[in-house]
Amino acid sequence: MSSTIDPTTRRVPPLGGFNLTVLGIEVRRMLRNRRTIIFTLIFPAALFFAIGSGTGWQEKVGHGNVAAYVMVSMALYGAALTAASAGAMVATERALGWSRQLRLTPLNPAVYIGMKALIALILGAVAISVVNVVAILQGRAAMPTHLWIASAVLTLVCTMVFAALGVFVGYLVPGENAMQILGPGLALLSFLGNVFIPIDQGSTLWNVAAWTPMFGVAEVSRAPLTGELPWYAVLNAVVWLALFVAGAAWRMSKDTARV
Repeated sequence: MSSTIDPTTRRVPPLGGFNLTVLGIEVRRMLRNRRTIIFTLIFPAALFFAIGSGTGWQEKVGHGNVAAYVMVSMALYGAALTAASAGAMVATERALGWSRQLRLTPLNPAVYIGMKALIALILGAVAISVVNVVAILQGRAAMPTHLWIASAVLTLVCTMVFAALGVFVGYLVPGENAMQILGPGLALLSFLGNVFIPIDQGSTLWNVAAWTPMFGVAEVSRAPLTGELPWYAVLNAVVWLALFVAGAAWRMSKDTARV
């Protein structure tokens, strides 16, 4: 009797291996990471207090005030940082050989990347919720409730850009370097994206910043508050999302081909 196992006869689970049990385990594993907790629960809220409590917070901006403008911006920054960090975990898993182990299972690679993106969105939603709750408790941010909710939802949608960026960088560089690139890189992009300090429209710096990844999503996230949604901001967000997704898929295919 032969003991040879034919891999082609292996039974593939429904949905390519996706299930809520695996998703729950991955989320709990991320939340046990102290760095993730700091990025998700503490850092964005601390930034909101540091920037949103300064002078001029009560001045009117669109349908709300400056404090609300800062709140949306800090929620976006926190969610982007958290999502990129979650996506970049593929770098650590590759270094430890976990990705190679997963390829020996029936888990579909596309489903694996999809779960990474979903985990990044879940953690991004936590970061957005924390900043919004802190702003409510502080009591300075003001805008209509439906616009408040719309801004939070749009911010979460925009987080997909940085979840894809995290996966792309995770496949592009060694595990120990992923967050060393993403951390300061996202801080720089946030400065260029009008997240920390407003840039004068039409200036040379503004014309350069308009081509960077954080610029478009920041405008989209704040659109319910400001009442303005420039076409070039939407185009910026869509193009960068497409580029990062394509880059992640390209590097994933290269990585898979080596096994």
